Amino acid sequence: MYRYRNLNGNSNVIAYDIGDDYVDVMFSGGSVYRYSYSSAGDADIERMKQLAAQGYGLNSFIMKHCRYNYEPKRR
Repeated sequence: MYRYRNLNGNSNVIAYDIGDDYVDVMFSGGSVYRYSYSSAGDADIERMKQLAAQGYGLNSFIMKHCRYNYEPKRR
């Protein structure tokens, strides 16, 4: 995973990993959620990739657009 730059200084996102059709996001509590094309849609995932790379706005975007659209947790 890559450390999220958090240029705004108040994000709950700590780290992220980008795949072809998904973004894994680690939040401040240590939980990792996978958002994928199938769970959140292509357009939202592509936007999340951009925001993760720029280090600004990822947490806000997730909360507004795809908060609960993550893949089910694997056991």
